[in-house]
Amino acid sequence: MQLETSTVMEHELAGGDYRLLTLASQRIADAVLPGQFVSLGLAAPADAILRRPFSVCDAGAGRLTILYKPVGRGTRAMLALRAGDSLSLLGPLGHGFPMPPSDAAQPPLLPVLVAGGYGVAPLYLLARRYPRRGLLFVGGATGRDILMTSAFAALGWEVHVATEDGSLGEHGRVTTPLDTWLAACEVDAKHDFFACGPTGLLHAVAQRAAAGGQRAWVSLDRHMGCGVGACLACVQRLNNDGEKVWGRVCKDGPVFDAARIVWE
Repeated sequence: MQLETSTVMEHELAGGDYRLLTLASQRIADAVLPGQFVSLGLAAPADAILRRPFSVCDAGAGRLTILYKPVGRGTRAMLALRAGDSLSLLGPLGHGFPMPPSDAAQPPLLPVLVAGGYGVAPLYLLARRYPRRGLLFVGGATGRDILMTSAFAALGWEVHVATEDGSLGEHGRVTTPLDTWLAACEVDAKHDFFACGPTGLLHAVAQRAAAGGQRAWVSLDRHMGCGVGACLACVQRLNNDGEKVWGRVCKDGPVFDAARIVWE
């Protein structure tokens, strides 16, 4: 974990109401692993004293990109950021998605990524660095919530889209095309799930992984105070060898083995 002063390099629309913010980062960008996050300190608004946590969408070569939607005081204030503006950057934070060892004797299982809305953010960095191409299932309320599909396709990933209003891709939730694909898989097919999005979606992915004897890793989204495990504002109930314990999403996650989550 490092603290550095960063400057805005680019700030652009990502589609719908979403934005991509690219920051210059001398140290943190090269250290970030897929699924980890950073915490931004903003100069305004003055009463927003807490840092804002964001998943890292892309990183490397002195650049770090986050995907966000302006929904509160802090994120709405970010709309005013322009190239050259400075802000405080803390990271990388938390535990990310597991990556196959580079010297593994066997190739990794087929990766299946499942995202809801801007849950694509941490999955993009995973897709870019994963040693095997796989499938992305992404869903949203409308077509305006479907992001970065062309970027995943450019990496060689097979993309499936669903929207609840039917405006783009299949009509329904993202589990609609996912279930169709799973039904067509061979009985003994093995793959790994990686998911990020609303809790209901993560639970649905965890259920499907458990039913098929597959592994799943989910990135939880919780309101965070400090982002470093001190304030205990983002706790999650976990299974620990048959005992239920409390874990800190910011420190022990945000990525967890789905089998460890106590789904309430």
